[in-house]
Amino acid sequence: MIVQEQTILQASGNRIRTKDRDIPIVARIGEPLVLVLDNVLSGGECDALIALAQGRVRRARIGPARAESEIRTGSGVFLEEGEDDVIRRIEERLAELMNVPLPHAEPLQILHYRAGECYRPHVDYFTSGNAVNNRISTLVMYLNDAEEGGETWFPSLRLAVAPRKGSAVYFEYFYQDERLNELTLHAGMPVAAGEKWVATQWMRRQRYRQEELAPRQEVREPD
Repeated sequence: MIVQEQTILQASGNRIRTKDRDIPIVARIGEPLVLVLDNVLSGGECDALIALAQGRVRRARIGPARAESEIRTGSGVFLEEGEDDVIRRIEERLAELMNVPLPHAEPLQILHYRAGECYRPHVDYFTSGNAVNNRISTLVMYLNDAEEGGETWFPSLRLAVAPRKGSAVYFEYFYQDERLNELTLHAGMPVAAGEKWVATQWMRRQRYRQEELAPRQEVREPD
C-alpha cells in the first residue's frame, strides 16, 4: 500500500539502527504504519523490567474515573522516569526508535496478564473532543514468550502479533484522516496458558515530561 500521509517513523529498508542496537523489521503495514520488530530489548533487559515490576503491579484501571473494568483484566505499573541505568538506556533507545524526543514520552508501563486475562479492543489515543496533548504512537514490547494466546490483535487490519521475548509491535495514529487512526483498534487477546509480560511506551504530540519538581500531568488510559 502506498503511504499517502507523512509518518512519524521513517522506516526504509529492513532494519532500524539506533545508537546501541540494530532492530530488524519483521513485518510492515504501510497505512496506518504498523511495524513488527525484533531485537528491541535484550533478554536481560526484559528480565530486568519484569523484576522491577514484580510486587508493584496493581489491577489495571481505565478511563478518567480510573475504574476497574472487564474491558481490561490484567495488572500494571508505571515505572519512574529514568528509575535506574537500565530504564534510562531503554528510554533513550525507544525515543530514537520512535523518532520522537524523549520529553514527549510517558513513563514506561509494565503490564502483566495471567491465564484468562485480556484487554478488549480499544484505541490508545484519547477520543474526547477536548483531549489536550494527545498520544500519537505506541510501542508494545514483549518481555516473555507467552505459552499460548496473548496475541496483540488488530481486527480491522486482520493482523495478530504473537508475544515473543524481546520483540515488539509499533503503530502510530497521527494522521489527518481519522479513518486511518481508527484502523489501529487493537486488543490484547486472552492468555490461554502461562502468563504474559509486556512493556508499553506511549508518545505524546507535545512535551509531556515536566522539568524536575514541576507538577505532573496524570497518566490515564484512553476514554
